[in-house]
Amino acid sequence: MRRGEVSERLRAFVGTVLPGDPLPSERDLSVQLGTSRPTVRIAIEELTREGLLVRRHGRGTFRNLRKISQEVPSSADLPPAEGDWQSELLEYAVTTAGLVRAVRLRIVDGAPMAIEEIVVPLAVAPGLTEQDFVAEPLYQRLREHHGVVPASAVQTTEPTVTNAAQSELLGVPVHSPALRFERTTHDAAGRVIEHAQSVYRGDRYRLTQHLRFGPESG
Repeated sequence: MRRGEVSERLRAFVGTVLPGDPLPSERDLSVQLGTSRPTVRIAIEELTREGLLVRRHGRGTFRNLRKISQEVPSSADLPPAEGDWQSELLEYAVTTAGLVRAVRLRIVDGAPMAIEEIVVPLAVAPGLTEQDFVAEPLYQRLREHHGVVPASAVQTTEPTVTNAAQSELLGVPVHSPALRFERTTHDAAGRVIEHAQSVYRGDRYRLTQHLRFGPESG
């Protein structure tokens, strides 16, 4: 069994374990998953780096406690980030499911900043091409060349670390601190026009939020 398959099977198993509860021993897991203990150990380390599992010295491996979310609503227009942003297209394909998928390296002031995977339904912008992902900012391109106007989005942000492939592209050591963004964007009619997943270098990117507090603020 390939290591990636073992990781996915372990991930599915972890989904049946309550947050905070322990996992079986590596020996028992190797029997359940039908693979060797070293392979199980590597899969556990991978899920630990992702934050799904936590190892406690002398006690074993546990499913990590659930992540706590806090919504920060904003009605203000989203300003562009500072710096000179460029894009290098790494992958581009039109899938059989009718989706345009692009992976690009974001370069700011001449140095790599982030890796973005963007999926756009082909029905939203039938004329979308590779050039759209490397020219002007994507939302500007959608508005001006395809008549698609982004109106709102739901975006989550969480800490992560870079894997080997991400580290090579971003020019940082393996397991460097990073920020992971996941965003779903809609137009004014509520139609999904984009889904994006991004990994940003933790040493180069910072978010600043302007908050207002009301009587119900925690």
